[in-house]
Amino acid sequence: MRLALPGWTPGSYLIRDYVRQLEGLAVEQDGLALEPQRLEPSAWGVTCNPSGGLLTIRYRVLATELTVRTCHLDHEHGFLALAAVVLELEGERWSPHQLSCSLPQGWQAFVPLPRTNGVWQARDLDQLIDSPLEAGPHQPLPFTVLGVPHQLVCWAGQPGDERWLLEKHPALLDDLRRVCEACCRLMGVERPATGHYLVILHLVDEGYGGLEHDDSTVLIYGRDNLEKPNGYRRFLQLVAHEYLHQWNVRRLRPAELTPIDYHRPPVVPSLWFAEGVTSYLDQFLPLSAGLSEPDDLLSDLGEDLSRYRLTPGRAVQSLRESSREAWVKLYKADAYSADAQVSYYLKGAVVALCLDLHLRRCGGSLMQVLQQLWLSHGRWGRGYSEADLVQAFAASAPDLAATLPCWLQDLDDPDLDGYLSSVGLFLEAEMASTPWAGLTPRQESGGLTAARVVRGGPAERAGVMVGDELVALDRQRLKNPEDLQRALRAHQPQTLLIARRSQLRSLAFCSEPPQVERYRLKRVDDATDAQRIAQQRWLLQQPALVD
Repeated sequence: MRLALPGWTPGSYLIRDYVRQLEGLAVEQDGLALEPQRLEPSAWGVTCNPSGGLLTIRYRVLATELTVRTCHLDHEHGFLALAAVVLELEGERWSPHQLSCSLPQGWQAFVPLPRTNGVWQARDLDQLIDSPLEAGPHQPLPFTVLGVPHQLVCWAGQPGDERWLLEKHPALLDDLRRVCEACCRLMGVERPATGHYLVILHLVDEGYGGLEHDDSTVLIYGRDNLEKPNGYRRFLQLVAHEYLHQWNVRRLRPAELTPIDYHRPPVVPSLWFAEGVTSYLDQFLPLSAGLSEPDDLLSDLGEDLSRYRLTPGRAVQSLRESSREAWVKLYKADAYSADAQVSYYLKGAVVALCLDLHLRRCGGSLMQVLQQLWLSHGRWGRGYSEADLVQAFAASAPDLAATLPCWLQDLDDPDLDGYLSSVGLFLEAEMASTPWAGLTPRQESGGLTAARVVRGGPAERAGVMVGDELVALDRQRLKNPEDLQRALRAHQPQTLLIARRSQLRSLAFCSEPPQVERYRLKRVDDATDAQRIAQQRWLLQQPALVD
């Protein structure tokens, strides 16, 4: 019999090597110990008696990492991402599986699976692995979305976390309901895609993230941010993002993930659609639910567009390649990543915006295309290819048959300014107040170091590398970022003293004039009636009006 532990969990495209946390694998049959033979780093072979008695496999899993995709266990709670826990038995992937738990007194476990006589029932291994487990002395918070029961389970490091959460936000459960119902309206469906749904929320000092599942999601969020107005709005956007994944990516999924290979990373060129479209639409859902204002959406969208415009890597990596290379780049970011790559979340959202505004010129919308793909592919579990996506967009706007592949493959940006202008918006550049050094300094106990060096910028041309200690500029000691800013002289040759591997080096350095520091999304003052009407209908995600 072959035993194997998954290498990754769907929704997080990085080989995690969960086998690193597995210890003490032991196999026994009929009271006799069997010796597992290592076949691969995360796979074993066991010679057993096919007609013999019960085969028992025992092992431990080190649970010390608190993320949405790993395992964490302490005296206050337990969380298991079951891809990191459950061994796959060859030939049994599509057989029913059962799960039971032995828990400390006063604890209960929450798993998005049907339960019979204290045992959770999964139709196959995939459903089991797709079911996160949260356990502890938690009190679940129920709410209902269009007749479908939902539960929120919260852990923030102490008993009674759910009471604290409701004291801070008494309307939380109703707000969640409204956001979830807005997702259903966006998809054009009468009810959620599942008959029950579990939201697991981990509140930590600082953090942001989520992982989608068919019938649940796991969220991690900063406690302090939850108490800020814009922080609460971003929390609702996170909920909307993961809840929308119930359709887009979980059931309406790329063909490369149908079925999922847990041991080899599949190349998925359409992750820009799975994540980028979802990232674009999640900002509209709190507005659609009546929980935010149009100006909030413009502010949040403006921040994303600014971040995109200020990402040099968009001139190096195409959107399609960003999707294809997710396994080796996006989740392995380093100090040089911003200059070499662009996130398919970020650029995917920008392309989604352009697609939405392009379709609206033709009387359609991105929302309508998403609904059509759900009807043609998602509800049948039929995986889509990139060609299917292009065809679906071209059905509403024929010119996208040629335009969209260029947006995916080329490094040139879509006409973002032109599309924004069609709804009476523009991006206003704000310049920095100091010369541009082409580096990001970081203050450490030992002094000032280069945390990032922009490709082709003044610092790189001078020979600065990430990790260099910035000692002095024109003999002026550098102790903090403000010292560096004050000492810069644009277009004037200067001498930069650095320390690299304990050796001092003198570099010829010349900064450049101030660069754009950020962009802000603003309304056009003299917008036409057509622009104002188009903007209003776009903000409310209503169908466009065409003469």
